[in-house]
Amino acid sequence: MDKTTAPGLVVALGALMVAVILEGGALASLINVPAALIVFGGSLGVALTSSPLHVLASIPKFLPKAFQTKADDPQALVETFVRLSDKARREGLLALEHEADQLDAFTRKGVQLVVDGSDPALVREVLESEIAAMQRRHRQNYSLLEALGGYAPTLGIIGTVMGLVNVLGHLEDPSELGHLIASAFIATLYGVASANLVWLPLGQKLKHKSGEEAWRRELAIEGILSVQAGDNPRVVRQKLEAQLPPGHRAPRGAPAASGRPAEQPAVAGG
Repeated sequence: MDKTTAPGLVVALGALMVAVILEGGALASLINVPAALIVFGGSLGVALTSSPLHVLASIPKFLPKAFQTKADDPQALVETFVRLSDKARREGLLALEHEADQLDAFTRKGVQLVVDGSDPALVREVLESEIAAMQRRHRQNYSLLEALGGYAPTLGIIGTVMGLVNVLGHLEDPSELGHLIASAFIATLYGVASANLVWLPLGQKLKHKSGEEAWRRELAIEGILSVQAGDNPRVVRQKLEAQLPPGHRAPRGAPAASGRPAEQPAVAGG
């Protein structure tokens, strides 16, 4: 579970509700079914109009990812390639085929290309194409939420205008004007609040997660190519850790591979 998404939504919505209470208002006064229909029903309609069906159908799949977090540790990824480099130098690249089942799908594809003897340029091209395709899929998802963040405030204004038209039709009863005007502006509240407290923040969170995933895969590409080039495990560690934040790097003097000191020379494989 992501440690910031759900708490952030709770804090933002809670702050609004507490502010209403402190100002002497009632939470029940914020409930307006017609305004909700205009803003949320209208948002659903424009989403259907502007987005492909497969993107809308994938909402139940991608939206929960804003509330989830992967347990991937960048340092663990570095250790994986240090281990693979050590094994490749001792037993040869073909020995890596037995390690494939322990790797994620992306890294497994890259290692398999290496085992098959593919040219390094081809390995990079294939894996970078994989990243580009992933980013394209992700962009469709978070772009939908960003679009909803743009549509919702406008629909809220439309709802307010419709409400004010209704107010003008009841000018003969001044006692009702205050209530009708307040109800009219609820639509604008729904539109602006849903955009800035829900749609845009969730879209930004998914965009950030997509960037993190792309970065991890780019790190994996460097590790795969280093293993293919026969780099020393110490060199692999230094090359990959150079891209990690200082807090995620292994302590100085860490072994070059599991169970094997960094100073011990590795035997080149066949």
